[in-house]
Amino acid sequence: MTMADPSTDDRPYDIVLFGATGFTGGLTAERLATDGPQSLRWAVAGRDPRKLEVLRSRLAVHGAAGERVDLLTADVNDVRSLHSLVSQTRVVATTVGPFMEYGEPLVAACADAGTDYADITGELEFVDRMWLAHHERAVQTGARIVHACGFDSVPHDLGVWFTVNELPEGVPLTVSGYVRAGGSISGGTYHSVVMGLSRVGQSASVAAERRRLEARNPASRRVRSLPQRPAKAPDGRGWALPLPTIDPVVVRRSARAVERYGPDFAYGHYLLTRTLPVAVGAPVALGGMLAVAQIPRGRDLLLRLRSPGEGPSAAQRAKSWFKVRFVGEGGGRRIVTQVSGGDPGYDETATMLSQSALCLALDELPTTAGQLTTVQAMGDALMARLQAAGIRFEILEYQ
Repeated sequence: MTMADPSTDDRPYDIVLFGATGFTGGLTAERLATDGPQSLRWAVAGRDPRKLEVLRSRLAVHGAAGERVDLLTADVNDVRSLHSLVSQTRVVATTVGPFMEYGEPLVAACADAGTDYADITGELEFVDRMWLAHHERAVQTGARIVHACGFDSVPHDLGVWFTVNELPEGVPLTVSGYVRAGGSISGGTYHSVVMGLSRVGQSASVAAERRRLEARNPASRRVRSLPQRPAKAPDGRGWALPLPTIDPVVVRRSARAVERYGPDFAYGHYLLTRTLPVAVGAPVALGGMLAVAQIPRGRDLLLRLRSPGEGPSAAQRAKSWFKVRFVGEGGGRRIVTQVSGGDPGYDETATMLSQSALCLALDELPTTAGQLTTVQAMGDALMARLQAAGIRFEILEYQ
């Protein structure tokens, strides 16, 4: 069932995909071509018309929607082109990162135009800066600004939501998420990680400013983090290491916004490893990268190891996978759930972004505006789409 936004329903496009000629952008375009309805009004956008033409010829064999895609030219360094772009569509989905470097002009344009926005950033500083700069404007215009619509942070945010809904209401709840994955991150994601490590001080300052301006906890409810220390895995096989990504922050923001998480909600986010050498070596390696990233020449050396736009072959991606297991407790109940799928860094990120864009454009959703999490903006509707697209949400144990 479609619920058109009266302020944008006269625009020529339902969705515009920006950055479509990049590696992840091309995969996202293929998913939109395959999964989008024949009636989908959409376009792919980028700065190189020749690359867009090549992409369009590729999309024609991917489904009915792929035969009806238009091409639009826009550049992150040309603000007028971005405003023209967002004024033509109800939803913009973007893969153009690192987002701290390239992302803000498009967010600003969407917030001004009342255009819904979805990206795949995992950069917490970027998300906080966009909240400080553009949340209020988006509330005024009705734009839904939804960051982290890829592997960061869809399976974690929706996986906790799925788990919480299987536990009793109105009681304190705790959920722990345990991440396992096989595969490689994209060149763009790698650059985002390195830049994030180089800006830990700035990121902390921006986060503190956001906390100062927004209520840290709902007035009648508490949302908090579980202890962040290494521990044995819940099944006794392997180790659980604190995973300091954007994902637990997104989960807790959803919990603050939605009463269903209960009067006292706590979440912990961990990397699950089966071997002691990895458990010992991973924090050491991360600490080493953090130290090197503080030095400009060291940061440049790290950035040269991978280039944005690079990605593995289809055969390599077919061997990749992810599993995120959640253990939830409350009201005398205990549940174990799991969200799982294929290649997290590319194929499933493309699936998650494309389904997020389709959900924002075509589905009946709660009336919301401003910067939102995926649970706040789309919740059950997005979960249903992802399940139909092959991402699994399962209950493994229920006591």
